[in-house]
Amino acid sequence: MEKREQIYEGKAKKVFKTDDPSLVIVDYKDDATAFNGLKKGTISGKGVINNQMSNFIMQIIEKEGIPTHFVKELSERETLVKSVSIVPLEVIVRNIAAGSFSKHYGVEEGVVFDEPTLEFSYKNDDLGDPLLNSYHAIALKLATKEEIALISDYALRINEIMKKFWDERGVTLVDFKIEFGKTADGEIILADEISPDTCRFWDKKTGEKLDKDRFRRDLGGVEDAYSEMMTRLGK
Repeated sequence: MEKREQIYEGKAKKVFKTDDPSLVIVDYKDDATAFNGLKKGTISGKGVINNQMSNFIMQIIEKEGIPTHFVKELSERETLVKSVSIVPLEVIVRNIAAGSFSKHYGVEEGVVFDEPTLEFSYKNDDLGDPLLNSYHAIALKLATKEEIALISDYALRINEIMKKFWDERGVTLVDFKIEFGKTADGEIILADEISPDTCRFWDKKTGEKLDKDRFRRDLGGVEDAYSEMMTRLGK
């Protein structure tokens, strides 16, 4: 598969064309950002961990019948994926109060919900990724009613798959953000990444944070936390 010109560079990844228009190569970076890009830094080795963890988890999710963009891991940092147009909705599933949920609603961090909560935000950096509901998303033509129903179903199923997977490895899945894309034939599939950048992971016994919150909150031990999650993954 021939790697061609770069077509996109985001906060954590670069995307390159290939000689097949239906496939692109994603290259994961060590750059780290928080608070909509206001805080910037580097987490050494993060790109390798995020790439390999995403690919591993996506293959598990695919086996459970949820389509993903994953095609083939090419190297430590590069993966061949299906080309999609990203649905401009960030989909957040929360099992425990933390982060912006605690801040917005005055709920103490660590409160366990009776059932998972599902949140959408408008994927738009200029607007600060504002929260919205399904009616807003339909009004803005970000997705159809049917697409939102499918995305919601996929997100809650992914939560159940990941909760079980990480629980068996001594990790509590607090919350996570995922994104979906549309293939050329209109199929909705899981895209982007699943990693300590996009999930909150707490050690089941100690409650220690094992994710990007260590960078956001200047807790130190960021690289160690990412490495620990890779160890728990079993790779």
